[in-house]
Amino acid sequence: MTDGSGRETVIVVGGGVIGLTSAVVLAERGLDVRVWSRESAARTTSAVAGGLVWPYRIAPEQQALDWAERTFRNLAWLAEQPPLTGVRLVRGTLHGAEPPAVWTGLTGTPPRTPLVDMPAYLRYLLGRLEQAGGRYERRAAGSLAEAAAEAPAVVNCAGLGARELVPDPEVRAVRGQLVIVENPGVEEWYVDASGDSSDTTYLLPQPYGLVLGGTAEDGAEGTAPDPATAEAIVRRCAAVHPPVARARVLEHRVGLRPFRPAARLEAERIADGRGGTALCVHNYGHGGAGVTVSWGCAVDAARLVDPPSGGVHPEVTGGRT
Repeated sequence: MTDGSGRETVIVVGGGVIGLTSAVVLAERGLDVRVWSRESAARTTSAVAGGLVWPYRIAPEQQALDWAERTFRNLAWLAEQPPLTGVRLVRGTLHGAEPPAVWTGLTGTPPRTPLVDMPAYLRYLLGRLEQAGGRYERRAAGSLAEAAAEAPAVVNCAGLGARELVPDPEVRAVRGQLVIVENPGVEEWYVDASGDSSDTTYLLPQPYGLVLGGTAEDGAEGTAPDPATAEAIVRRCAAVHPPVARARVLEHRVGLRPFRPAARLEAERIADGRGGTALCVHNYGHGGAGVTVSWGCAVDAARLVDPPSGGVHPEVTGGRT
């Protein structure tokens, strides 16, 4: 199935950072790309993320580091134009966790890593998709077969939605709550990820305010901010930077990270609802590291859809990572 110009059509299911990045890579390779998302990009889980690029809560570790390293290099390049992309390189402090050697080699000491203004960055990706001829459609997929009925290749970037859409019972929510306050002068990020507690402490200076966090509540799915949790977040962050205690609160945010014991990036054939099959590339389950691995995963997903030799890939693994 092709568009009027003869380009192969690909439907990307999911409009968060994983879906949009995958769509950009495919569209810039010359494919006819349509993104199906039940929400606007500004209302996806990606839009409420703090935006620090760090391999957090994602497995398998070595594969995730490869994706993260390639993404880091791309985002560092995008950080040369912060007003356009929303990406900056910012120094910071990581407390309570020893980063992998490859990551230290990238970030330096003290670490300097991309910090992404996610609403601005998602707008940048949307613009890049449109410039490459892709389309973002507000459309919820009832099934992967529904998408396969309209395109010979589908890229499943549904995040938490993959739990029902695939279906994949290994996907579960990890709830994160943030507090945005007026920045009382914090210029560098700070993260304390020590221990196994569901409570973490981080301060991320963004153009729209200081992001205070956070939580990682495994299995929790409520999206309403909890006042007691917000107070505890401010209290922990004020222990690091006392002026935070008096900073005016601008906003409360809650997001559900799409966690899976191992992120899934592989291809299989699925029914297209018309008696045939279509290629489906799964790219979901990245937990709290979606933006951190987005470009590495997008390029690998694109290779499964459109290998260097050209054409939709006829070979699939048929398994599940």
